[in-house]
Amino acid sequence: MRAILVHGNGKSKPTDNWLPYLKKELEKLGIEVDAPQFPDTELARSSYWLPFLEKLKADEKTLIVGHSSGAIAAMRYAETHRILGSALIGAYYTDLGIEAEKLSGYFETPWNWEAIKKNQKWIIQFAGANDPWIPISEAHVIRDRLQTDYHESPDQGHFGGDYYKETFPELLEAIKRKTGK
Repeated sequence: MRAILVHGNGKSKPTDNWLPYLKKELEKLGIEVDAPQFPDTELARSSYWLPFLEKLKADEKTLIVGHSSGAIAAMRYAETHRILGSALIGAYYTDLGIEAEKLSGYFETPWNWEAIKKNQKWIIQFAGANDPWIPISEAHVIRDRLQTDYHESPDQGHFGGDYYKETFPELLEAIKRKTGK
């Protein structure tokens, strides 16, 4: 079993927020973890990120943990590839009316919710009720369409940035429950 940690867009990198903590804790469980710097970080365009996930060989033994744009990439990847499961943190399903999100390419086609569900054994989702960028209604649609193992925090915002969090034990515990580790 392995995990791929996918950071968000903007100036995000794999050493931000709780990603180093999660990498270290998953490795303690015997899970191989890839936490690479994704290309085209500013826009996180699907034309770069989805082929990059293919090069990383995400497959039926792979958990994809995505934060923000990384969660969007995980969902789009699962539309056409079988993976073990995913953890979606700060996920959304529309371009939010933001030009950079429109340019990312993730929102040009309708979501194939059934394929996303069918191509993985489980989906964990964390959303912040006080997320300053993503309305909680976005998370609720994903929860309902994908029937995720849903966790909503009243005070963790977007699980990074202004609400910087160096650890994320709730996510680690959710992954341990799903993987039996």
